[in-house]
Amino acid sequence: MPKLKKVAIMLAEQYQVTEIWYPYYRLKEAGFDCDFVAAEANKDYPSKEGYPCKSTVAAKNARIEDYSCMIVPGGFAPDFMRRSDDMIKLANDMVNAGKIIAAICHGPWLLCSTKILKGKTATCFMSLRDDVKNAGAKYVDEECVVDGNLITSRKPDDLPAFCEAILKALGK
Repeated sequence: MPKLKKVAIMLAEQYQVTEIWYPYYRLKEAGFDCDFVAAEANKDYPSKEGYPCKSTVAAKNARIEDYSCMIVPGGFAPDFMRRSDDMIKLANDMVNAGKIIAAICHGPWLLCSTKILKGKTATCFMSLRDDVKNAGAKYVDEECVVDGNLITSRKPDDLPAFCEAILKALGK
């Protein structure tokens, strides 16, 4: 079975600009196709600073078998993602299928609505550490943590290590 070369980058309003675009371009350079998956397809979602990103796939129409990885950026976007039953269902389906799950900064907020954090070691933006612990993870303050199929990082400064870990997990 050939390795999938498609990544779902989760999207909602108030996303952190570099946490969407830096992984997007790193993955594109490595030969991966990326979909911006949101509650609605073909909609512009503004970043915290107003920079637009257009969704390409609605979460309810995303097929997990098409993706090898899901990336959850930070900013306030994960809080909006958790308000969508379709976004939560997709995240749970990706987790249950054993896909690579990567979340940075506030990204683990969405993962708190799944079971992936239970029993894992993870990191996040420091204000979410109690949420991550309450979801069952051991919190550590490190640049990038890889625990099985879960990849987490703390902040935009960690993006090089975060993307390197994603590419390594994807076999690049």
